[in-house]
Amino acid sequence: MFSYEGLEKALKEKGIGKTELSTELGLSTRTVAKIAKGEKLSKRSIQRISDYIGVPSEQLMREISNNKILQILRDEKDMNLPGGLYHELQVRMTYNSNHIEGSKLSEDQTRYIFETNTVDVGAGIPVDDILETIHHFRAVDYVIENAEEILTEDIIKELHYILKHDTKDSTLSWFAVGEYKKRANVVGGKGTTKPADVHKAMEALLREYNEKEKVNIEDIIALHAEFELIHPFQDGNGRVGRLVVLKECLRHNLIPFIIEDSKKNYYYRGLSEWRNEKGWLIDTCLDSQDSFKRILDALEIQYDGE
Repeated sequence: MFSYEGLEKALKEKGIGKTELSTELGLSTRTVAKIAKGEKLSKRSIQRISDYIGVPSEQLMREISNNKILQILRDEKDMNLPGGLYHELQVRMTYNSNHIEGSKLSEDQTRYIFETNTVDVGAGIPVDDILETIHHFRAVDYVIENAEEILTEDIIKELHYILKHDTKDSTLSWFAVGEYKKRANVVGGKGTTKPADVHKAMEALLREYNEKEKVNIEDIIALHAEFELIHPFQDGNGRVGRLVVLKECLRHNLIPFIIEDSKKNYYYRGLSEWRNEKGWLIDTCLDSQDSFKRILDALEIQYDGE
């Protein structure tokens, strides 16, 4: 569903009627009907309208989601609203996901960077910790913007690129930013999918997942576990995997969960033992979902279901 309130407002302010707009631009009756029905216009059509009335295209058409949490995130992101759900999601997820992977930035320092877009973290903080914090903010934005798209390898690779570009890793000849790994790697003493087999494994994983008629929270947890076992990238797999979890929760109208650094040991145990005991990871993720519900409660955001 798309809202054309911005277009309606702009036309009214400029004294342009829809008939005039249609005639001047040669818009088809089908295109005009799409506006009335709240259907998506093509990029070409919305750009032509934008050029004619002199208003940026992003102000004319806005996507409206039936997912309440996703719509709140999109609205607050566009408003740059402080202290809301979008703000808390950005700070808490970025801090915890990076800290699990060894970032030295504190939650307060992460919050300061997000809120001020400046850096005041003192000595001893690696440059990559700061870069990857900023990149993670952008990756969360990408997830919110593309939440309702079907999950593809291209989306996953783009998340990796957003996270790792311009970092020290990106200068290494053997490190593929935004592409699957070139060298075999081991995690927790266990082998992962060989580089030559990663594309085939990811293709199969996504095909099985996307073929499900109705996705529940345990399906997303299983997707996450299998993704981490494949370990498709040279580095950044955990953060990309958790961003994918956020995207899919939003896509399927499920309450997201943020794995907190304090639960890292339980989380790692759950991933390591997934093939033997699925309950450990599921319990950790559901406990983290309860934490997210407490954020919703604090912000007086109503929610249904899982």
